[in-house]
Formats: sequence, structure tokens, C-alpha cells
Amino acid sequence: MKKILLVLLVLLGQQTQAQINLCDSLSYTAVDLGQGMTVTGESSGLDNMADSIEWIWTACNSTTCFTGTGDTYNFWNILTTDTVKLCYDAYVYSFDTIVCTHCDSLVYDFMTDNWMLMNISNPTTIKELISYNAVGNKTYDVLGRKWTCSFANLPKGLYIINNKKVLKTE
Repeated sequence: MKKILLVLLVLLGQQTQAQINLCDSLSYTAVDLGQGMTVTGESSGLDNMADSIEWIWTACNSTTCFTGTGDTYNFWNILTTDTVKLCYDAYVYSFDTIVCTHCDSLVYDFMTDNWMLMNISNPTTIKELISYNAVGNKTYDVLGRKWTCSFANLPKGLYIINNKKVLKTE
């Protein structure tokens, strides 16, 4: 049966093609020339596939976001001491318009004089925390000693009763 299906596919000229994502061919470089961060969009992989590309940049430090347009843009207000969130929207004009959006967090590496991607690790495991609910009006003092007498007979002080802090003043 498999051979028959294979022969039919070959005879009918069925072909499978890999899907091409134009956004995968875009990248950028970020450098500091002593006058802020300069970013340059790179699209050499799209030279024969796109009519033109419009770059829109956003760079945010801890207080303000700045925007700019063009293949190359200089963010004068971004300093090498900043942690920067750099984003671009690239409008790729070919047969239709495709918008590619990408964001990175960058820090300046003074050892190599380059802007580097921040090493932000994603969580690998998230476990649900189970809270402990005390039963039976258990009473402890701040030193962790268990008290078995009634609240009225406790001396003045701070206690933990059923996971709540209670201050006895009388």
C-alpha cells in the first residue's frame, strides 16, 4: 500500500517545500563609538528576496525609551553603564509586507568593548508551593517553643498562633 501511495505522489508531481520565514534572515549589530549606542540592521540574507526594508528601533534604559528609524541609528542618550532593552520592527517589502519584531536585553561588556546579550535564564521547573495550615490552635513563641496553656495564661510577648503573629500586651 505504501508503494502505491509513493508512486501516486511521484506521478502527480507532489512536492513538499520548506516554509521560509524572512524574519530569520534579519539581525543587527550594536556598537559604542564613544557617542552612545549605534545600531545597524543587517539583512544580507534577503538581498534577492526583498524590495526594501524599513527599520524602526526602540532602546530603553531604566528610565526612558528612545526611538529611531533607518538602517543605522545612533541612540545618543544610551550609555555603556545602562542595561538596555533594544527592539526593532523591520517592515520587509516584497510581494507583500511582512513585519518582523525582535527584542533583546543588552549590557555593555567593558572587557571586550561590545554590547552583549544579557544571560537571562528561563525557568526550568516551577513547583507549586503547598502552604501548611495549622490545626488545633498551636501556639509558639518567637524562639520556637511550643506553649500548651491557654492564651489567657500566656505571659506578655509575641506569639505565633495558627501561622499568625499575635502580640499579647496584658
